[in-house]
Amino acid sequence: LTLALCPLQVARWEHKTRKLSRAFSSPHLACYALGGSILLLNFLRSYCFTQAMLSQPRVESLDNPMAYCLGLVLLGVGVVFVLSSFFALGFTGTFLGDYFGILKEARVTTFPFNILDNPMYWGSTANYLGWAIMHASPTGLLLTAVVALTYVVAVLYEEPFTTEIYLQKASRSHKRS
Repeated sequence: LTLALCPLQVARWEHKTRKLSRAFSSPHLACYALGGSILLLNFLRSYCFTQAMLSQPRVESLDNPMAYCLGLVLLGVGVVFVLSSFFALGFTGTFLGDYFGILKEARVTTFPFNILDNPMYWGSTANYLGWAIMHASPTGLLLTAVVALTYVVAVLYEEPFTTEIYLQKASRSHKRS
């Protein structure tokens, strides 16, 4: 859990110190570097998740066409939420840019954010759940629960921060008008 939340810890440290922005001579470059490392960690997590599932026995009750189709639907829904979140937020919005002082004009409330809070996290969870069901994997189901728990913890830190910085931005904009 601690390793999974490391990027969030780095982002919070950056927000307090701005040391990454100084080291990269730009908050955007620093955010791109953190985003790149998050992507690499996500690829590693997905690879390890798949290897763990494939190395463990399958559950007969999930090893049927109906369950496979359910997994496929979950995977499809997850991909829609993840990709639409990324397109709505952009790279820096997706990869903790707000901790680097890189904010959107306003908090994003269009699709998929008008359907679901934190759609990137829940879409990713749906991807892992769908993948686990498609492979009839109890190990995959357990690991999906760990991923979901990690996202719940991340939201407990991110949500109040994001709310506060956009309130501050709105307050500054209101004072200028």
